[in-house]
Amino acid sequence: MSRRFTGWPVQALDVLHKLEGVPTTEVREDTRADRERLVRAPMVDLLSDLADADPRYADFSVWHFAKDPFWWQHQGAVVRLARNVEIGLRFDLDGLHVKGAWHYPDPGQVRQFRSAVAEDSTGTELVEILAALPDQFEVTGDVMKRGPRDYPPDHPRADLLRYRSLVATRPVWPDDAIHTAAAVDQVLAVAQELDALLSWLARHVPLPQPRKPARR
Repeated sequence: MSRRFTGWPVQALDVLHKLEGVPTTEVREDTRADRERLVRAPMVDLLSDLADADPRYADFSVWHFAKDPFWWQHQGAVVRLARNVEIGLRFDLDGLHVKGAWHYPDPGQVRQFRSAVAEDSTGTELVEILAALPDQFEVTGDVMKRGPRDYPPDHPRADLLRYRSLVATRPVWPDDAIHTAAAVDQVLAVAQELDALLSWLARHVPLPQPRKPARR
């Protein structure tokens, strides 16, 4: 199957350079058409190719413009894998970055995450998954200053219990891959590196089921 994505043209970076700083409304409107054609449209093609390569990546969105200049300067996209578990992509003047993330959790999901981290088998599995990520990944998240009160401070995974979200991000290399169709394979490779982490999160941090009302 032929691919849609042929790479971001160098002119896409020229457009993003024009939008640096705090671009005026006039600058935004002057670059709107070029940004759509040169920056956003290639991201749509890239995500379409990912979906063709693996049906798990079919539920995706590519962000449009917004009032905040950030969204003009950075082209974002997301592939949804489970509730609040996703692959995110960001193209900007720093290149293309891919992340695997569980974030913006629903009520109850943090409790499920902590329960899975605290349990020996699933918690140890997550530690091993994170340790196996290539060095290029930066692991971040919403981390509490102190551990949750429900768990002892000397818990063997006390550091992980402090997380209320978990994100692993890395750039796509080599840098010039973004200008060619090879970026599709590079992103697929990063997605494969993230597969164990995202599968763990999808299994152990599902959307909590509402409690059934008590019978009277």
